[in-house]
This record gives sequence, C-alpha cells and structure tokens, in this order.
Amino acid sequence: MWDLLQGWSGAPAECVETRLALQLVNEAALCVNGIREKRTLSQKGFELANGLPFVATDDAVHYLLNGHTVEEAKRLQVALGKIRETFGHFAAKVLAIDPHRIPSYSKRQMVRRRKKSGDKAVKMAQTFFCLDADTCQPVCFVTGTSARNVADATRELLDMAGKILKPTLEKPLVVADTEHYTADLFDWVRSTSRFDLLTPASESKSLRALFKSLSRDQFESHWPGYATMTRDYRFKNHAMAPFRQLIQRKGEREDNYDFKAFLCTADRPGVAVLSEAYPDRWHIEEFFNTDQALGWHRAGTFNLHIQYGKMTMSLLAQAALRMLRERMGPEISKWDARHFANDVLRGLEGDVRVKNDTIIVTYYNAPNRDLLTKHYEHLPEKLAEEGMSANIPWLYDYKLDFRFK
Repeated sequence: MWDLLQGWSGAPAECVETRLALQLVNEAALCVNGIREKRTLSQKGFELANGLPFVATDDAVHYLLNGHTVEEAKRLQVALGKIRETFGHFAAKVLAIDPHRIPSYSKRQMVRRRKKSGDKAVKMAQTFFCLDADTCQPVCFVTGTSARNVADATRELLDMAGKILKPTLEKPLVVADTEHYTADLFDWVRSTSRFDLLTPASESKSLRALFKSLSRDQFESHWPGYATMTRDYRFKNHAMAPFRQLIQRKGEREDNYDFKAFLCTADRPGVAVLSEAYPDRWHIEEFFNTDQALGWHRAGTFNLHIQYGKMTMSLLAQAALRMLRERMGPEISKWDARHFANDVLRGLEGDVRVKNDTIIVTYYNAPNRDLLTKHYEHLPEKLAEEGMSANIPWLYDYKLDFRFK
C-alpha cells in the first residue's frame, strides 16, 4: 500500500504527503468522516500509525487532495485492482454495476434526488461501482455528474475494469439495472469492450403486447412454474445487428403468468443467465450496506479532485480490511465495516513500546487470539522467511511486531 500511495503522491519518502494519504486510508478504515486535531483520537496515538508527529488538519488534507487530479485517482484504482487481481480477489466471471447515490453537503447547485418514494429530495453525488459478483469485492468506481449520462459513466467504468481484469476465453458478464438499457451502451459493449452486458428490458406497451402474443409452446420449460425463450431483438430506429432478448415466464396457469424480459449482447444460456447470474447483482447492494461507512455514505464536497481522491483512499482501506478480516476467522469476516471498526480497530486495549529497532504493539483480549498470534506475532521473522523486508517505510524503517495477551 505504501508504494501505491507514494506513486499517487509523487513525493519522496521523507516528505509528508504520502503519510497524509495514509492517514486518509486509516480514517476510512475507522469509519470516521475526519480525524482532526481537535475532534477525536488526537490523544490516542493515531498519528503514530501514520508515521507523523501530528494529526493532519482539514486544510492540509484539502490541499493534498485538491493537488491531485481525477486521472491520478483513477490510475491508483487501476494499480490497486491489478494487485488485487493477482491475489485472486476477483473471479472475473460475473460483474455487477450499479449507481450508488451518496447524500452530498456541497454548497454548489446539484441535482436533487429521492432515495425512496416519499422521501425529501436532497443533493446526491452519484457514484457508479463495479463489483465482482462471485467474491463480492469492488473492482473500481467512477462518479457521475450532470454533464454525463449513465451510458457515458458506464463506458468509463467498464474501460477501467477492463484494464484491471485479465482477459479470459469467455467474456465476463456484466449485470446491470434498467437504467443501463440503452442502444448506445449495448452497441458500445458489444463492439468495443471485452464484456457482455445483461439488463432487464424497459417496461413498455409494445413489450406488454408481446407477452400477450406469446404462446405456451414457444417457451422451454425447465422446472414447474419456470420457462424461458430467446429471440433476436433490435432497438427501434437503430440499424445495428440484433441482440438477444431473453424472456422468462413464471407460473403454471395462463391466467397467472408473470413475464420478464432481459436483453443481452451475446447468445448465452437462458437458465444460467436469468436464474444464476442476474440474481447475483444484488451482491452490490449488500456491499453498499456492509462497506459504505468506509467513506461512500456521504460526500462533503463536489470538488471532483477531492471526491475521487478521498473515495479512492476508502477503496484501499476496504482492500486491506478484507485481508485482515479473513485472518480473524469466518465469523468476524462477516461483520460490516462499522462493526469491525468499533469492536476491533478502535475497541482493543493495548500499548506501544520500542525495543532496539522494533516497535512492539501489545493487544489485550483480542478476539480469536490464536489466529492473530499465528499471523502477526514475530512478524519480522515471518516476513524475512517470505523474502520480504521487515522494515516499515512509513515508520522510518523501524520493524513492527505484535503481541496478544
């Protein structure tokens, strides 16, 4: 992570910029909106974890993020994603994409949206996420603005995902919601991207009329109450080659049939796509519920440099926490981000001392102590056995070790 942050900051190791970025990653892991000198944790040694003698101020963080562009944040996402891909964090078979609307507290004029019918319309910063549906891990994200429609944002998102994921013999299937059902996007995905796209078809009078015209024997029954059919489909007023429309029928009696239509850029088996792949799209909603507290639940500014930079730091925090959770046992790995931050990262008692060239951190009453001992006690020796340097660059090349009591 240090190398990624140093590449993003562009500053020498002895300068403060990379350590300020590390503070943002650690803030995200703690699920707080801003650890600043006069608020919280300034007396708890938080600054030491970042290799700093102080907790950075709002102004320092603002100038750091504003000094780096959206493109730099996107390159950092791609670099992180490539590393995660080598670790096996992505299966790259089914990807889910969805816009995540984040309440914004910007003073700028912004589009106001409702999360639910009946809610008051508020300013929203729209962010499009791409998630690996098999591992439930985020691949990358882009933000949406009034200057870009859904198709534009999706093209940018899938272009980044394509740079991260290694090519396979079969194109990964991207599952999305109805708002991605546009002719321009389907044409781009099929002709330019290295993905297939599947979305529900938009409800219309012509689609309802089609459902009424279909006969029972046009469907292939797979089990009682479920049948599918596929056919060619062209968008109205578009001369492009046809796509494949998949229609599912639920129910056994004709007076109780329930139809649903989908469109795909490729000819894929209907049952596997509709009953297995598409339901996996809901994993992205689970991801929002579990991890949005890392920094994707509110947007304090509409400055895109700051917004991209801060949310990208949250992406680094999520990747690090995922690997830490796995080492703490299956029960803890299911905790949401806020639960993990409160009960583990901020909830453990301990002390810090220095012995020769090693910083020793002692934790008391840690959960699953045996697993933590296995992975983190005598850490310098474990790193040396793996051929890795035990010196921690942001801690001025001190070594780091842990004790659990």
